[in-house]
Amino acid sequence: MMCKPHLEAIITPCLTSLFPMSTSLSLLSWTRLASGLGMILASGAASASTFDGSTLSLLWGLPFAATLFSIALGPLLAPHFWHHHYGKIAAFWALLFLLPFTYVYGTHTTLASIVHAGLAEYLPFVILLMALFTAAGGICLHGNLHGRPTLNVGILGLGTLLASVIGTTGAAMLLVRPLIRANDNRQHVTHILVFFIFLVANIGGALSPLGDPPLFLGFLKGVDFFWPLTFVWPHMLLMSVLLLGILYVLDLYYFHQREEERPSYMDPSPDTPVRI
Repeated sequence: MMCKPHLEAIITPCLTSLFPMSTSLSLLSWTRLASGLGMILASGAASASTFDGSTLSLLWGLPFAATLFSIALGPLLAPHFWHHHYGKIAAFWALLFLLPFTYVYGTHTTLASIVHAGLAEYLPFVILLMALFTAAGGICLHGNLHGRPTLNVGILGLGTLLASVIGTTGAAMLLVRPLIRANDNRQHVTHILVFFIFLVANIGGALSPLGDPPLFLGFLKGVDFFWPLTFVWPHMLLMSVLLLGILYVLDLYYFHQREEERPSYMDPSPDTPVRI
């Protein structure tokens, strides 16, 4: 359970960054507000800690699974309906869990679990994501390289390693533009971006809590920071090597096809030295 001073250290800078200090609330007011939220969290976390989630059956996870399937299939099967009603669909699946849970375990346990999940887990994750996004957003790669199979594999390999340091979001944001520019004179590029999502935006974050949200939640629950690096690296290495090898063979096949590359005078971004 997070202690109140630790929560204040998280909430206070977040609130002061969202609302300028020229408003009627002073820094002392923000601190008192953070302190009050800390007491709410302490009460909610204490109540939530008495509930053992491992006692729930797998049926309770069906609304969450349905949410994931909706996010994955909704834009493909019913794009118009999804883009206009995705908020309502998410609320429906959430209520499908919350209402039966409230009926079985009571209102107090439900509210305590929501407060605990929101302030002790979701808020720290959002702040971490903002920090990584800001840090990676401050790095800009100028220039353009020539999109060959070896270069594409190298960029994806580098992004896979960086994802556990600056997060999958940071690594993807840093390298996706150079990757697109390097291959903007080629006919077949979809497979490169698909493997980019597999490696940089997913598998690459498996070695630290900074790279993957579930690992970060585990860290908040007391799992050692270096546990993923110690025990997960063989699996992550195997998957990365296999996918990079498949990408190289596939990209090499496309690269040697006739008219795969446009003439140099039609290249939207001619090759130039890369600088940071």
